[in-house]
Amino acid sequence: MFNQFVIPAISSHQAMRHFFKTDLEIGLLMNFQLAQLDELISAMRAHQKKVFVHLELIKGLSNDEFGAIYLIQNFQVDGIITTKPRVIELCKKRSTFSIMRFFLKDTLSLNQSLEMMKHYQPDAVELLPAIPHMIDTVKTHHDIPIFLGGLIKNQAEVEDAKNGGAVGITTSSESLWH
Repeated sequence: MFNQFVIPAISSHQAMRHFFKTDLEIGLLMNFQLAQLDELISAMRAHQKKVFVHLELIKGLSNDEFGAIYLIQNFQVDGIITTKPRVIELCKKRSTFSIMRFFLKDTLSLNQSLEMMKHYQPDAVELLPAIPHMIDTVKTHHDIPIFLGGLIKNQAEVEDAKNGGAVGITTSSESLWH
């Protein structure tokens, strides 16, 4: 599904306009209000873009499976990023691409994340912060596409993620959207 390495994390109208000027196909909506989604998703569709939504980062949207149902039924989003296991299960039932987001703070959070990956089997995972050497650690336990996100600010960090085996990165740094 992913033929682009950099997934823009779009959180403003200005960023959206910049995204539309790129050849990138997939964009991730976050930090918008629920009332804005109809207009934003319509604009993305008009520009032939695939729409991913970060469920927990839409203001006014329930960040549970009911919020996910709303996104899937009303907007036919292409994918959802979430930390919620029940949302992953729902996405699988509704044939919507799911990315489970994990915050790796310490060994305990890593081990819990590995267990959740095994149990819920999302389509992909996003590891935060972007630590490329963690890809090998995860891959020894699960063969799952891995995205890195969080604090990626320059091309060298993008290359580190690529060389580390990530299938992509998510970033709000517009200078990397090419």
